[in-house]
Amino acid sequence: MSEETFRWVITAGVALSALMTVVTAGAMFAVYRTSKRLEERASPLLDKAGPILDKARAIVDGAQPKIEDMLAKSQEMVAVAREQVRRLDDLVTETADRARLQIDRIEVVVEDTVNRVHETTAAVQGTILKPVREVNGVVHGLRAALATLARRNRASVDHATQDEEMFI
Repeated sequence: MSEETFRWVITAGVALSALMTVVTAGAMFAVYRTSKRLEERASPLLDKAGPILDKARAIVDGAQPKIEDMLAKSQEMVAVAREQVRRLDDLVTETADRARLQIDRIEVVVEDTVNRVHETTAAVQGTILKPVREVNGVVHGLRAALATLARRNRASVDHATQDEEMFI
């Protein structure tokens, strides 16, 4: 690159830099003017908001002890509730253990009762019903014998032959 071209490039760079400096200065001036307008508009709002913020701060400062007291009481309530829940859990556990023990006892008693009922049934059948059946069989035999003896009408030979032929 020749020296003259180099000078033109440097001149153009310096001119561009100067132009950018002027543009930046203009932008800064515009920002300054905008901030001044914003300050003028916000100033009345700040004047009105100041007393409101002071009242809010006073309310918060006044409520802070009450809030702290409420937090302390709520922590006490939570501690009491936890203790009550622990006691209730102990009670439920103890009751469940006792109920389980009673159920086991009832199961043993019921099983023993069922076994005794079975034994009693077997004893009744063996000692009472067996002799009753035997006596009943003897009575039926005697009735049949008496009925046969009382009938004395013997069947005719034809009738007996006919009965025999039916079995053949």
